[in-house]
Amino acid sequence: MSQDNLKNSEASLRADPNLKVGADGSEPPLTAKEELADFFKTAMIAVFLALVIRTFLFEPFNIPSGSMKPTLLVGDYLFVSKPAYGYSRYSFPFGLAPLEGRVWNKEPQRGDVIVFKLPSNPRVDYIKRLVGLPGETVQVRNGRLYINGELIPREAIGIKEGTPPEDEGTPMYHYIETLPGGATHDIFEESDSGPLDNTQVYTVPEGHYFMMGDNRDNSQDSRVQNVVGFVPFENFVGRADFLFFSTNGSAQLFEIWKWPWTLRYNRFFNDIDPVRLASEAEDSQS
Repeated sequence: MSQDNLKNSEASLRADPNLKVGADGSEPPLTAKEELADFFKTAMIAVFLALVIRTFLFEPFNIPSGSMKPTLLVGDYLFVSKPAYGYSRYSFPFGLAPLEGRVWNKEPQRGDVIVFKLPSNPRVDYIKRLVGLPGETVQVRNGRLYINGELIPREAIGIKEGTPPEDEGTPMYHYIETLPGGATHDIFEESDSGPLDNTQVYTVPEGHYFMMGDNRDNSQDSRVQNVVGFVPFENFVGRADFLFFSTNGSAQLFEIWKWPWTLRYNRFFNDIDPVRLASEAEDSQS
């Protein structure tokens, strides 16, 4: 750099009173006030990005009960896809968005595991499997599911010991159920003569869906009309996509030394979607 250019640069530095330079030419350290302001700015950006992701892309949920066993266990943590069915006011925190119905809506598929707002109390999140579509009839007779009067097939897998405290060690009959269209999934039954094993015929209204838990004798679902009943499409939060964490809950938060033995490593990143047979895939493409 020439002497003239160097002098011009030094003159410009002296002319700018807002430019802070240390004795050695470097910027001086931030003051405590500036550091605090910088921290809050970074924190607000992080919170904003988290809200955007939670609202429009993926929202984390954890499983507090055994109503979806064996698909979902207490202590499972999963991500719910928010754009899977479009957006309603329940897609947003506290349901504050001024939306009527759904926008960019996409029809759900039978067999999807769905998080929705409880119709009788929209402040509560529920998770169940979609079994009945608008206009269909649904009934349970002697523990067997009927849709539009047709018996839904199930294949016996074996007997498993229930996990306390939810099932109190009760033996559970394990089946694979195949819904109309080819979606297959696992269910548990204690027996075929429980309180919810014989129901009336339910006719699903337009714009609503019939939900059931996979742990059939331990699930408060659409069969309990005064609590859950038919679920409006508007109440859908999103589709449960995959697990990202799972713990059996045998260690307290502070018992760090126990953590490696409480994690269910084999459940990490498990897909929640049902197995869909070729006939259903072909139907969805046609």
